[in-house]
Amino acid sequence: MLIKVCGMGDADNIAELSQLAIDYIGFIFYKESPRYVGGILKKDDLSVIPSNIKKVGVFVNEDVSTIINISEEYGLNIIQLHGDETKVECKELKKRGFEVWKAFQVRDEKDIAHVKTFDKVCDKFLFDTPSVMYGGSGQKFEWQLLEHYNGKTPFMLSGGIGPVDLEKVMEFKHPKLIGIDVNSRFESEPAMKRISLLEQFIMGIRFYE
Repeated sequence: MLIKVCGMGDADNIAELSQLAIDYIGFIFYKESPRYVGGILKKDDLSVIPSNIKKVGVFVNEDVSTIINISEEYGLNIIQLHGDETKVECKELKKRGFEVWKAFQVRDEKDIAHVKTFDKVCDKFLFDTPSVMYGGSGQKFEWQLLEHYNGKTPFMLSGGIGPVDLEKVMEFKHPKLIGIDVNSRFESEPAMKRISLLEQFIMGIRFYE
């Protein structure tokens, strides 16, 4: 199972996290988020991340040129679009050589139907809990709704996954589920992760695999 830890913002915390058996580290470039890192983190702060861990930039309703400029500045591998971006914008970013993920807030079956229209446009989907802040709510949505997803694009499961959810995560099955995204439930404060809790959780997942 792929593991992404999102919402990082402290250089030392990033260095510690980079020692764990994870696949992705996420950085939020949405100005309204308490985990916004634009102009705060320096490119050198990301240099401690080994090449096997991919760097993900999270953007919300940002223009394509700004996304590209920020992604190139920080050496991001993946662009995660977490707002109301269009298929045209996704295609444009893919043309520029980026891996593109599209996040969707899941409320009901209609949201799942909308997701299918992005099939073949993005590399991965991310399903999250509805929130006015576009994520980081610490709340779960009804994972059972994903039974209605029968698209071809693999997805990451997000939304309120915390230290006590190991068994629930491992029990949840879907043919297109490839990983999880964790964030606020492992924080001592916004953008500061509790590394010991993450380590225990990740070890648990790797044990069950």
